[in-house]
Amino acid sequence: MRKRTLGFVALGAAASLFLSACGGGESDSDGGQSAGAGFNAAESEIVNPSDATGGTLRYAMSSDVDSPDPGNTYYGYNWNFSRYYARTLLAYNPEPGENATELVPDVAEALPESNEDFTEWTVKIKQGLLFEDGSEITAQDVKYGIIRGDFNGGALAQGPSYFAQKLDADPEFNVYESSDPLGEFDAIETPDDHTLVFHLKESFSEFPNILITPQTAPVPVDADRGELYEQHPVSSGPYKFDGDYEAGVGLNLVRNENWDAETDPIRRALPDSVEVELNVNQEEIDERLLSGELDVDLGGTGVGPAMHSRLANDESARPNMDNLFSGALRYVNIHTPVIEDVACRQAIMYAANRDSMHRAWGGTLGGDIATNFLPPAIPGSDPELDLYPSEDNTGDLEAAQGKLEECGMSEGFETTIAAREGRDNDIQTAEALQESLARVGIEADIETYPAGDFFAQYAGSQDFVRENNIGMSVSGWIPDWPTGYGFGQAITDGRAITETGNYNTSELDDPEINALWDQALETEDPEERAAIYGDIERMVLEQAAILPVVFDRAMFYRSAELTNVYFQPGYAMYNYMALGVDRG
Repeated sequence: MRKRTLGFVALGAAASLFLSACGGGESDSDGGQSAGAGFNAAESEIVNPSDATGGTLRYAMSSDVDSPDPGNTYYGYNWNFSRYYARTLLAYNPEPGENATELVPDVAEALPESNEDFTEWTVKIKQGLLFEDGSEITAQDVKYGIIRGDFNGGALAQGPSYFAQKLDADPEFNVYESSDPLGEFDAIETPDDHTLVFHLKESFSEFPNILITPQTAPVPVDADRGELYEQHPVSSGPYKFDGDYEAGVGLNLVRNENWDAETDPIRRALPDSVEVELNVNQEEIDERLLSGELDVDLGGTGVGPAMHSRLANDESARPNMDNLFSGALRYVNIHTPVIEDVACRQAIMYAANRDSMHRAWGGTLGGDIATNFLPPAIPGSDPELDLYPSEDNTGDLEAAQGKLEECGMSEGFETTIAAREGRDNDIQTAEALQESLARVGIEADIETYPAGDFFAQYAGSQDFVRENNIGMSVSGWIPDWPTGYGFGQAITDGRAITETGNYNTSELDDPEINALWDQALETEDPEERAAIYGDIERMVLEQAAILPVVFDRAMFYRSAELTNVYFQPGYAMYNYMALGVDRG
């Protein structure tokens, strides 16, 4: 059986747009930037480069973490942070710029190899890696970490379910009810202590992308305590827990003496210790960042609204600020079962005042106007794609009127826009859209619904949408990994539609688009896959199922004491593994 080793590059030609907003600043001798180097300097360069070790790196966050257990987490900040103590099979390339989201080995010895149809993948792991207690990490430990994360009977419910979706395994298998979980679970084979063979249900050419998830961190069978494992995960990385995690309070990490830097190109491990405070008021976090009492906001979403406004008007602070893409597209779903005629949906696309919706998101510092579907860091994204152009992005009312006549609604129609309660930007976006559509006779009421149940009971409930004439809903989406599939499949593939909890909220179900998603997963070459994603992007917009609004940006403040600061687009925040402190 011929094996294939694939290269996975996730920025490619889109990098020119993604990096276009970088600020200036004086470069130092090793190609990085000095502290205060310039607005957005960390977007593509290392700011304040240093090899200095020591000190304590101080994090805080305005909420609790979902879980320190690497098998039970789905937030990007935690996937980033957990790498301090949880090594994964693969990782993102540890360098800034256009190669930052290439996949590289971590626990794995090399990139995975597949069979001809991408239904079997083989991964070799490095020999000699140790847990914090000095015992060797084996393929069986990695296998156990994966199956406990996805096949646990609901005990660990907060992580992704990619392995459960893709592995050719009994979906009812429960690791905690099995007397021999490693022996009974045969969708992952371990022919020796350093080899894993994954058996999939169907072709999946992007399988290596899920090998960056924390679920691939090794876990010793004897150490697993189910839900209680989060109190003190066994470390495979450069730091280990000092005491136990206190839910809602914090956690502390200290050096793991059994980690070998020679085996780990991903982690700088510069600080002597790492401290995390939880449930700290966001305004307090922001003030402490500026005063130097904290180093990093763990949540990785930037400063809060009050500090955002303050920094936006403070020229003296700009050299220490980064206005970075969050990775999110903010958009409006146009619900195809409610507004069935594509010409009526296209009328909405033409009439929308993108300029006013952009201002609802804070203008230039809030994000970039989006006329295409795929975020700029995604291969296949075409930032020049604008199927519904207008002067100054204010809408083409003549074209909109023509489309209304085409769909037999020349006088317009009535519908409802759904938005999430408490999401001011969403509501203001709905208001801007409401005003712009009224210019061509489309009368849209705005209804707000609880954010926590927005998809489960309201905009994502098929019955509720139809019963309440919800023709549009304001939403946002961030990729699980930076490819077209990792971003767009869940929200545009008709087979992803569910009765409730539906994230393909427009209920787009186009057979040609669905077939292209399948074709992409059978395609070996990343550039060919990117071309397919570009075709999907155009077709989604032709179907007028999604009205792009902005590619979201967040405001970050970096202090002069924080070293090796740069943006990691795979997590849409700073690369935590590179950071150090210099308090001199």
